[in-house]
Amino acid sequence: QVELAESGGGSVQIGGSLRLSCTVSGDNNNFCMGWFRQPPGKGREGVAYIDSDGKTKYTDSTAGRFTISKDDAKNILYLQMNSLKPEDTAIYYCAADPVPTIPTPLDGDEYKYWGQGTQVTVSS
Repeated sequence: QVELAESGGGSVQIGGSLRLSCTVSGDNNNFCMGWFRQPPGKGREGVAYIDSDGKTKYTDSTAGRFTISKDDAKNILYLQMNSLKPEDTAIYYCAADPVPTIPTPLDGDEYKYWGQGTQVTVSS
């Protein structure tokens, strides 16, 4: 059984930065992992993805501002978010799937395990 727990959310001003963490418990060898978000009143969207080899993919709206990374020794997934905008306001979720790579990595339906989410609010 794999459990995910996000932390690091909060309120930040426009242009600010936050780093989200996702602590993974259980055996997650050769997993791929992703960050997703759900803005208020909208559906879930993929934000960033990292496969078991460390290859990454980002949605267009976050590329160049967000960086996904992982520390396999500590079983922690990170999302560094810079130059935050009001439209980044959302509940952010980490997700994992027990395969080394996913062909459609920003599709949340591909992931088996999910965290409970952490709120990020960007305002002026």
